[in-house]
Amino acid sequence: MIIDAHQDIAYNMYSFGRDYRQSALVTRAREAGSRIPELQNGHSLLGWPEYQQGRIAVIFATLFVLPRKYKSNESERVDYASLDEAYRLTRAQMDIYNRLTDESPDMFTLIKDRTGLARVISDWQNDPESNHPVGLVLSMEGAEGVSGPAELEEWWEEGLRLIGPVWAGTRYCGGTYEPGKFTAEGLRLLEIMAELGYTLDIAHMTEESALQALDRYQGAVIASHANARAILKGDYTQRHLTDETIRRLVERDGIIGVVPFNRFLLPGWKNTDARELVHLEMVVDHIDHICQLAGNANHVGIGTDYDGGFGWPAIPLELNSIADLPKLAQPLQTRGYSPEDIDRILHGNWQRLLERTLPA
Repeated sequence: MIIDAHQDIAYNMYSFGRDYRQSALVTRAREAGSRIPELQNGHSLLGWPEYQQGRIAVIFATLFVLPRKYKSNESERVDYASLDEAYRLTRAQMDIYNRLTDESPDMFTLIKDRTGLARVISDWQNDPESNHPVGLVLSMEGAEGVSGPAELEEWWEEGLRLIGPVWAGTRYCGGTYEPGKFTAEGLRLLEIMAELGYTLDIAHMTEESALQALDRYQGAVIASHANARAILKGDYTQRHLTDETIRRLVERDGIIGVVPFNRFLLPGWKNTDARELVHLEMVVDHIDHICQLAGNANHVGIGTDYDGGFGWPAIPLELNSIADLPKLAQPLQTRGYSPEDIDRILHGNWQRLLERTLPA
């Protein structure tokens, strides 16, 4: 069983009309000859049949909107230039998740509390040979969809459980493309988030912002999809985590979702490069680096970010879609990880976090 801490499902359904009740292979065939694979930097990796094959039991499903100044092509439909636009587009994605789970409850279900989580996990564990609904825990990537801290209570009632305040850079804090630390408005956002029980996601923060958040935030903290900067030679961006940030996150009992994306494993990799250059051992390098810093396997999981601006062939050689993610167990075992450690990495650590942070 696997828990994946980051997938932009609603973004893809809204922007490209993808139907994740269908197989990734069906999506690839439907999009053949269109510009979508070019615009998405690859072919779709996700679909309900692949979730079943890979035993993807739970997904942290995002609400994501893109600052218009970073829009890269004309087909992008979730770009905003005002807070009103950001709110409207975020609401539209929330509506997508509600429709998806209302119309196809046998395929997808929203997880809002520990009872819902226990039900989903129990089904997958007790009947591994059957198909089961995939549980969706809602996460916001970039909080410009929140018009102000007071609105956080509304989103909580809707089922939102994790928030990453930043993607590129916002009025709240610095991010991947824009420097800076938390603003006064951002610190107030953190206070209200903690009061309501949100988990804070530091993915995409600058190191300055991430360390500030780890010092200030009173609730649970994670990095849903980020790799270890120390072993990404030649990548000098703020996108991945320094060893200091990793250590501080471990001290806070946080978890890091490693991303099996070629460019996050071999900086500069392009879709025209040989796939043989990137393999699952390189994913294990990042997992192992985090485990060595932590002293155990309790603080790392998977956060694929699949279909989040990339697809096949930009994934390790052994993978064709998310259905192949269980293949990660073999190189982990070869590296010396026990079955218990592998279970923690593939699902147990994220499950523990959810059991601790979701409301009763």
